[in-house]
Amino acid sequence: MPNSKFDSKSFNPEAFRYMVGHVPNLKLNEIKKSRALAANPDIKAVFATENGTGYARIAMRGLLDGDAVNYDGSTNITATSTKTFEQGVVVVGRAKAWLERDFSYDITGGVDFMGNIAAQVAEYKDGLDQNTILAILKGIFSMAGDTKSVEFVNKHTLNITGEATKTVGATTLNTAMNKACGANKKKFAIVFVHSDVATGLENLNLLEHLKYTDKDGVERALDLGTWNGKLVVVDDDMPTAPAVSTQGVWNIKVSTKASAGDKIEICGTTFTWVENGGTIGDYDLEIPSTDNATNQATAIYTKLAAITTGDIAKFTWTNPSATNVTATQKTTAPGAICTAEVGVGADMEITFTNPTEPVEATDYTTYVLGTGAISYEDLGAKVPYEMARDPKTHGGEDTLYMRQRKCFAPFGLSYEKAVQSSLSPTDAELQNGANWVLVHSGEPQASDRTYINHKAIPIARIISRG
Repeated sequence: MPNSKFDSKSFNPEAFRYMVGHVPNLKLNEIKKSRALAANPDIKAVFATENGTGYARIAMRGLLDGDAVNYDGSTNITATSTKTFEQGVVVVGRAKAWLERDFSYDITGGVDFMGNIAAQVAEYKDGLDQNTILAILKGIFSMAGDTKSVEFVNKHTLNITGEATKTVGATTLNTAMNKACGANKKKFAIVFVHSDVATGLENLNLLEHLKYTDKDGVERALDLGTWNGKLVVVDDDMPTAPAVSTQGVWNIKVSTKASAGDKIEICGTTFTWVENGGTIGDYDLEIPSTDNATNQATAIYTKLAAITTGDIAKFTWTNPSATNVTATQKTTAPGAICTAEVGVGADMEITFTNPTEPVEATDYTTYVLGTGAISYEDLGAKVPYEMARDPKTHGGEDTLYMRQRKCFAPFGLSYEKAVQSSLSPTDAELQNGANWVLVHSGEPQASDRTYINHKAIPIARIISRG
């Protein structure tokens, strides 16, 4: 069988590895060129000497600090020592397999699949690495509990969704970098944006796309550009979240009061009116002692405003006037719609209106990284590529297996492995803020620790509506 066809007997794993390694991984290569990913000899050394362990702790050298004394011939010179910080780093292992049937080769007249597969494997691995980076970024911006870690999250986040202009503009990037790192903002080098955000930048003539020349000499545009001199990677895998742009408002006006036994359904929950002084359950409404439409409206408002779960809790309830109860959609409850109707045969009558229609929006997260923001080492696998042949199934099949082990360690942030069920973290575990903490000197009590200065960490995010 020709070498161009998958065949476990003729497959050369080293040649295939070489072929994959020489297919341009455009996005990851640009990230490396920006120097946001930086080699770390300490990481490489610790995993080389620890017999392939999946987790390690490495030392981060402390910076010189303290005030100088007056050198006047009489003042004693005082000495201070630097703190050694400790950073947890984890190896991320990923594996995949692809199957090729002999029949595919036969039916196409012997098309060469090998080059095509090699190119796709390179692109696939490029995507895996970017997913890992994005999972890590989500994780570190989900840190909570530790005061200094929360301070990092707040200082390194610029959220403009509450401002009059909710979309990114000419000053947004510079403001975000300055908020995060102050004078150290010069270290920022690369920006990850969603295509909707990139389109807004293009419309403002703030984004200029880079180009490359393919093997045929044709110049093509990349999903890469520059914004304020920083490299921009455009990718729709960037985090998005539904949001509320205009809060919907609904009004319930009680026009005829209820009688005992009447039912009214609000936001999918049915409430039953009961006599004053009777047993009141969670879904009962008590007829007021002074019984009229106004007091019954107040009783409805009081009941709904006290509920903290379910669809009813997605609204802020008010009793603005007399017989009216108003539901205002919370900004944190996209998609919430209020409903209200009286049960069949009830004496109660209501008028239900929607004076303000809700308007939904999308919150976009943009990440900004600086030089050396993430340490990166490809630690390899014993057998990164191999073939297995099954001669009987479907007339004959060859399966290509791929394995990789890589370490991505954000500068100044420690992976603590607090929630990890196996020797390699999943993307969900990397996204879990409980696994991350701002690097510190390691004392058991948080009050005794010295934390790394958050301004030394060139990682920031922007949350916008486009």
